[in-house]
Amino acid sequence: MLIDNKRLADFAALVHTGHVNPFDGPLKVGVDLGTANIVVAVVDSNNRPVAGMTTASKVVRDGIVVDYVGAVQAVRKMKGQLEEKLGVELIKAATAIPPGILEGNVRCIANCVEGADLEVTRVIDEPTAAATVLEIQDGAVVDVGGGTTGISILNNGTVTFTADEATGGTHMTLVLAGYHGLTFDEAEVMKQDTAKEDEVFPVVKPVVEKMATIVQRFVSGRDVSKIYVVGGACCFTEFETVFEKILHIPTMKPNDCLFVTPLGIAVNV
Repeated sequence: MLIDNKRLADFAALVHTGHVNPFDGPLKVGVDLGTANIVVAVVDSNNRPVAGMTTASKVVRDGIVVDYVGAVQAVRKMKGQLEEKLGVELIKAATAIPPGILEGNVRCIANCVEGADLEVTRVIDEPTAAATVLEIQDGAVVDVGGGTTGISILNNGTVTFTADEATGGTHMTLVLAGYHGLTFDEAEVMKQDTAKEDEVFPVVKPVVEKMATIVQRFVSGRDVSKIYVVGGACCFTEFETVFEKILHIPTMKPNDCLFVTPLGIAVNV
């Protein structure tokens, strides 16, 4: 089931158009270092989207920074471009991690953001950041990224469980590349082409089913009445339907699901 979120739609429009909204007062920055993309979100003190930017990137793999210099350079460049549009310096930021990664990797991700001349005020797990944007009090938020599938379970607004496993959009691309005899980059372009979804999804559906079984294992024995899926890898029209068939739990997906977590990171500065 699709759910509409106006604040999320407003942020996505800013990213796609490059426009900025008028603002007054201090700004907060969210930096999402993903496996396939880096997204920077800027909100005002009332958590209203002000600006945003995304760029393709391969600096992170399965929640681990594999190119520190490249990550710092990319974030610094995006920060500079946003500052030029906004006319102010961006100072405070939050960033996010997949649930369950080692403390050293958490510090490395924070260091990447600090290396771009931002003061990191918080490091939050990705599904919890997404839950903030969707204003979820109860249920499970599943963040399907490029490298991992992460989950946070909430009860009465409190996170009671988090977990993560290495299966994501990259695995879809690898399956697609193998099936069609394409390079990884060619398969990635094909995967993201919405006009080819009817051709792509049947090939990658087994990966989506694996993601659903991962979530099934995590929610087993826990009080979860709804699943919310976010992240770029769940953009396929039938994604949530596959989850529902395996989990037998109502599964919701918001509009502009790629941008849920970055916006949630900024809100949590």
